[in-house]
Parts: sequence; structure tokens; C-alpha cells
Amino acid sequence: MAEEKLIEESSGNRIENSTDSDLMDQRKTISQAVRKILEALGEDPNREGLLDTPMRVARAYEELLEGYSQDLVELVNGALFDVEYESDEMIVVEDIPYDSMCEHHMLPFTGKAHVAYIPDGKIIGLSKIPRIVEMYARRLQVQERLTTQIKNSVEEVLTPKGVIVMVEGEHECAALRGIKKKNMTMRTVSSSGIFSESGDRRREFLDQIGR
Repeated sequence: MAEEKLIEESSGNRIENSTDSDLMDQRKTISQAVRKILEALGEDPNREGLLDTPMRVARAYEELLEGYSQDLVELVNGALFDVEYESDEMIVVEDIPYDSMCEHHMLPFTGKAHVAYIPDGKIIGLSKIPRIVEMYARRLQVQERLTTQIKNSVEEVLTPKGVIVMVEGEHECAALRGIKKKNMTMRTVSSSGIFSESGDRRREFLDQIGR
């Protein structure tokens, strides 16, 4: 069929070399849906500028939402280490950039995440916290759930004395539609353990990240 030929040609070597039939089916389904959207908008999906757009969108979604195919255990890959650290002192990883997609309008929101934990005998490899942020950000999300998922995951793999996460985001669904207000920043916080029990430790975290 012409649609199948278009999918195969526009996806290049990545499809031709793939043995993952589920991935091919996913791309085909998304590209067909995009064609229908273009038609519903009054566009001609067969014109030159749009001919390859359905498959481009399918591949873009595959990349933007790759977090669905990732697993926490595989991501951490045993990068936990027994280390003596100052009693009840926090470890902070701040200004972790992320890109996500709002599940309400499928428009992007972007920002930074700040994560702190107080270890209880174990620490995690530095690169793993940004990877955890990325895994959950690369899914259809709301910022509130993203914040909680990051906190829960750090808590699950480390069992620390406490975890606190702040996520800051600018949402295109508010900038491009609806209230049309640009440069608004939303902040969300989720905490556990010492950070939930002590206002002083929460304030210390906020001071550390300059908030």
C-alpha cells in the first residue's frame, strides 16, 4: 500500500535494520493518525512539505516519550556504593534540565529539577539522578506527578534518611493557548523522611538551591 511504502521510505535505515515489529507497528499507527489530523485540518498530507511529516512525528514521539521503555532497575544498574558520609548531611544535585510533555494538551513543558537526599550508608552514582529525572520526564506527564515519581524512585533505590525534590517548569499549554501567559514558572515539591519532619531541613535545601 502507498501508506506502507511511505512509512518504509521515510524512516530510512532505522526501520530497515530494525527487527522490532512492535516498534514498526507503533510508528505506522502514529503516522496514520497524524495523516488523519492533517486531513481534518484541511491540509493535503500528500503535498511535498507534508509528505514525510506523519513519520517524522511518529519518530519524534518515539524520542520524546522514550521513558516508557526504560526501567528503574536497569537504569540504576547497581550504581549504589557504601560510603561513610557526614551524619545527616545532605547531598544535593541541582539544576538538572528536563523536557517533558503535558498529558492534557500534549504540548511541552521544560525546566529544571533539584534533588537532595540524606544518605543512610549508601550513595548513588552522580549520573543516575539526572537519568531518573529524564526517564520520568520523557513520558506524558503533569509536573506534580513527575516530582513525586522522582522522589519515590530515589527513595526506592537508596532507602535514605530523607529525599526532597523541587521541579520548576514553564508550560507551553499556558503560553500558547488558554491564558497565553509566557515565562510563568511553576514550582512543585515532594519530600520524605527528615525533609518532611523538619522545616529547618527543608529551608536548608531551599537555601542550597537559592530559592
